[in-house]
Amino acid sequence: MEKGIILLNGAPFTEPIDAEGAYVVCCDGALRWAEGNVRIDVKAGDFDSLGFVPEGAAVYPAEKDFTDGEIALQILFARGCRTIEIYGGSGGREDHWFGNLQLLYAAHRRGAEASMISRYTKIECKSGEIVWLQKAGRTVSLAPVGMQAHILESEGLKYPLRDLTLTAGSCRGISNVIQKPYARVCCDRGALFIFEVREEAKW
Repeated sequence: MEKGIILLNGAPFTEPIDAEGAYVVCCDGALRWAEGNVRIDVKAGDFDSLGFVPEGAAVYPAEKDFTDGEIALQILFARGCRTIEIYGGSGGREDHWFGNLQLLYAAHRRGAEASMISRYTKIECKSGEIVWLQKAGRTVSLAPVGMQAHILESEGLKYPLRDLTLTAGSCRGISNVIQKPYARVCCDRGALFIFEVREEAKW
């Protein structure tokens, strides 16, 4: 199945993006940082942030009941993409960042694997068996989607998780550490947002 990439109008992603074999949707103001840095197949959105409509763009009204990120996700679903990467989803507007997290859950519900990647963090939404390979030393945080998610067991983490219900309103699940080349978590009820720290921020 074709890989899909969504470029959003958040913090510019300055690392190279591997778009080989992927269908790339660039949303609105993301064009400022993405054009010339990554191949773009379609430019989509209302373009209120960019301030002009690029030639050949798929234009949607500014007053609508869905975001440009949701438009991009639907475009990729229509093409049969089931592996999706999102760049530029964080930075600036925290409300937009929270909304972009919902794109991960929307993809999860459709049976797709989606990740949102920034300079510091890779975020995914998963349930069932979640595995990390060759990631020893990485910090990972887990949070429930919605009110609750149950973790049956874990392996290879600094702080073992067994028969644990993560609940909204609690920070339990934040800042665990992968300690072995093979690590896993089994989420048998609900779904998790998984935050894998790529680079430690300097606070």
